[in-house]
Formats: sequence, structure tokens, C-alpha cells
Amino acid sequence: MFNNSSILVTGGTGSFGHTFIPMLLERYNPNRVIIFSRDEMKQWEMAKKFQTDPRVRFFIGDVRDRDRIYRALDGVDYVVHAAATKIVPTAEYNPFECVKTNVMGAMNLIDACIDKGVKKVVALSTDKASSPVNLYGATKLTSDKLFVAGNSYAGSHNTRFSVVRYGNVMGSRGSVIPFFMSIRGTGVLPITDPRMTRFMISLEQGVELVWHAFEDMEGGEIYVKKIPSMKVTDVAQTIAPDAKQEVIGIRPGEKLHEQMIGTEDSFYTYEYPEHYKILPAIHDWDQDVNRIKDGKKVSEGFIYSSDNNSDWMSEDELGAWIDINRGKIGSI
Repeated sequence: MFNNSSILVTGGTGSFGHTFIPMLLERYNPNRVIIFSRDEMKQWEMAKKFQTDPRVRFFIGDVRDRDRIYRALDGVDYVVHAAATKIVPTAEYNPFECVKTNVMGAMNLIDACIDKGVKKVVALSTDKASSPVNLYGATKLTSDKLFVAGNSYAGSHNTRFSVVRYGNVMGSRGSVIPFFMSIRGTGVLPITDPRMTRFMISLEQGVELVWHAFEDMEGGEIYVKKIPSMKVTDVAQTIAPDAKQEVIGIRPGEKLHEQMIGTEDSFYTYEYPEHYKILPAIHDWDQDVNRIKDGKKVSEGFIYSSDNNSDWMSEDELGAWIDINRGKIGSI
């Protein structure tokens, strides 16, 4: 699909972009891969890794800037939307800024992609968009709804939009694994709640899910990867088995368990061997055979959350993953 095509990644200097771009260049041969982001220093650092590859381009811009998006999308075939204000406490204390990026930015991108004739757009979402309890989750749920509705908003245009949703990305900047590794020398690891569970997905798995969405989508689907869960106490035990675990309480806006499919979505959700697919409730698209394909309808009231998961990652499995990826943890 991506051979001889132009692909733009918003927020491309983040954790996802640092994994997506090398995997894309290795598997496909695109004409151009455009990293669209607002931080010149991150772009400068990233550009050094691709300075010998003329296919990789960098474009300073912000999804809040409608005109800049239009300029960046000249000749672009596919877009991955990874730009977001995503740190939960940051969003809680800067709500206007979070809305400008996550909601207004999504609206700007949808309009620009339709007008510029982009073929397909996949937006990255989060478990926090399912039954949200914090502003970040609420804005990402709004964003998800915007991208789903963008398919009818496009009218006679051929632009199609879909969403991928996944939970805690192992080893990414700001996540629990690099955090625990950075402080394990203190002999104490803070645990918000000993019952807390989290989904565990690698960035590589996230990229594969995005590729699957591009190949499979008719428009409006939300793709949810089947991934294992793990208790946060077990993560801590794996990283620092001799450290004391100190319970500090759940932070504002934080959930005890991650949820990616809520009971309200169960009426429109289908199961596949490696993922779930939430189909759009609008226009009876949830009954469209081209969107359902070979999916099996989940039972009413189905919930996919990190505490009721049938697949659990063991401490040995996490330890093996850390050993293999130790040089990359926390760097992207």
C-alpha cells in the first residue's frame, strides 16, 4: 500500500514516530515520509538518524494551525495522526490547551485531509477514551467521534478515516517501566494502588495495528489490539525485586484498571483472532458486511479491560522483553 506513496505523521517525533518511521522504510518504499511536529529540537535530533535517506522530510507545524496543515498535506496519500496533548496531569491543569490540540487539531486535520484529497487517515487513540474519567480521555473520545463522523462529513470525497486504540506502551517515555528503572536505585518504588492493572503493548505491535487498519478499513472503525495485562506490583517486582513497594494512592484522573471497550460499545463490537473492531453506530454502518467481514459479534455487556483480560504477561516474559529492549527503554 505504501510503496511509491507519500505518508505524513503528525506528532511524528514522539514515541510512535520513532518506531513507525524505521519500520515503514524497512518494509515499504514510500516516495516521502513527512514528520509534522512543532518541536524543532526534536526534529533536529531525529533528522540526524535519517540524514542519508532522502525519503524522510521534516515539516515544522502545529495541528492547531489550519493553514499550516493544508500546506503540509500537498501530495500526501496517507496520514497517521499521532499528535496529542496526552500527559494526564498536564491536561488537567491546562484544559484549554488540551482541547485546542486534541479536539480543534482533529477538526483541522479532518477538514484539510478531505480538501487535499488524502486517501486514508488513521488516528491514534487511547484506552482513556473508553468511559473517560479525565480531560485527556474526554478529548480523545471526542476526537475518536470526530474521525468516525469524518467519513460521512467527507461526502462525495474519497477520504476515509479510522482509529486505533491501545493501552500502556511498554518502555515509552513517561511510562511506568522507564520510571521504575530510573528510581530503582533508591530502594523504594511508589505504587498508586496494589490492585492496579495495565495493558501491555510494544510500539512495534502498535505500528502493526496501524498498518492493519490501513489495509482493512472501510471508514469509521475503531481497532483494538488484543494484548496481555499485568499488575503494576508485578511490573515493580520484575524491575526491582528487592525494592520496597510504597502505596501512595491514585492520582487525580487516574483509573484503577485500563479499559478499551466499554459496555456501551458492545452492541457494535466484533471480535477477530488478534483484535476487536468497534463499528460506527451512525448510518447503520455496524451492520455493513464490508466492515464486519469475518468478525464475530461480542456478547451484549462485553467489557475489555485490563482486569478482566484472559491474557496475562508473566514476570519472566516482561523480564525477557526488558533484556532485549534495554537500550531503547525511555529513549523514545
